[in-house]
Amino acid sequence: MAPRLSLSFLLFLFSFSGFAQDLNRVRQTIADLAAPAMHGRGYAFKGDSIAASYLQQQYAAIGLKPLSHNYRQEFSFPINILDNHLKLEINDKELTPGIDFIAHGATGPGKGEGKAYELDTLLLQDVDAAQQFLTNNLKNKVLVVYQRHFKELLALPEPLHSQLLRARAVIVRQPGPKLMATVRTEQLPFPVLEVLEKAWPKNAKEIEFHVDARLETDYKSQNVIGFVPGRIKPDSFVVVTAHYDHLGHQGKDLFFPGAHDNASGTAMLLELARWYAQPQNTPDYSIAFMAFAGEEAGLLGSKYYTENPLFPLGNIKFLLNLDLMSTGEEGMMVVNATVFPKQFSLLQQLNKQHSYLTVLKSRGKAANSDHYYFSEKGVPAFFFYTLGGTTTEYHHPKDTADTLPLTKFKEVMALITAFVKAL
Repeated sequence: MAPRLSLSFLLFLFSFSGFAQDLNRVRQTIADLAAPAMHGRGYAFKGDSIAASYLQQQYAAIGLKPLSHNYRQEFSFPINILDNHLKLEINDKELTPGIDFIAHGATGPGKGEGKAYELDTLLLQDVDAAQQFLTNNLKNKVLVVYQRHFKELLALPEPLHSQLLRARAVIVRQPGPKLMATVRTEQLPFPVLEVLEKAWPKNAKEIEFHVDARLETDYKSQNVIGFVPGRIKPDSFVVVTAHYDHLGHQGKDLFFPGAHDNASGTAMLLELARWYAQPQNTPDYSIAFMAFAGEEAGLLGSKYYTENPLFPLGNIKFLLNLDLMSTGEEGMMVVNATVFPKQFSLLQQLNKQHSYLTVLKSRGKAANSDHYYFSEKGVPAFFFYTLGGTTTEYHHPKDTADTLPLTKFKEVMALITAFVKAL
């Protein structure tokens, strides 16, 4: 005789299969967010605003209630935008943007050509070498420096710094194995291009470059926020967060899709919103969904929210921040696990009970995603990111939707809903 299954186990299987059957929708959401029309959800061509409009439509379709006008919390910040030309030739050979080279996130604009000038790093330590550097004519030179010395170069005192400004541009040789782009809120006074070491020719002599960059000092962006009202304690909140922004463009043709980082976390936020918007799943307390802009530029959207909350931060029962949600073969990392050991113990217990993930790894406090400023203001919070997988490309133009395995996507969702219920 077959063993009888308990009602609670049957309900668990039902909810788990409910997550599984929606993976096609999840993949479509990630494909939408990582599509060329979103411009990498960055600040060139207003990609962040296009993505915010998409999320606003999703929130409305799901039935979330707004906490502000049209779900948006607007704010502004400075940002360096690279939205036109990006070109580099060495010895008349054109390099491929995103593969062979990228622009530094804080690059200044510039166009021209010059002779490669390998910088003697002794000038960073030796007075005589520094004096020799001051006598060189850098007017038609492109300085070439290894990545490990670049910060030291920028920190040169006067008059060495003024001499540096006379060069046409700076090339930073990156060891690899891949290039990793960033966005920055400041701009350097000269062009800076980063070249992968394996793409750098041994006899580099003639360099031609063109990079457009403009620093917008008051760029307007937005967080996108909605919630499901609680049945019994509507003034008490569980908060789910994910950053929807990414790196955007470098030049007209090169964009960074950001499928793993963080279309995957944004897709999970939307799936959780759909789950909790169903009347049978509405918790006793309210649950808010906050999609942040400006994370890639320094956690700016979440920082702004904590300084301008739409309800008291003290009303947050717990916050769960989702980033890099498309793998999980090697389990999941829990940032703040050691800060909130009681809640981490509960999470481990639930994971072990239902065998969601092979392991939950613990980290302490870290300023590496949007949970951070909440934690700094006393809000209990975890930051989840999945581990393992070889098909994701972090901060790279190959971080595309079709590469994501979504190995443990439904298991992570099931663990989150079990945790929220048990809080």
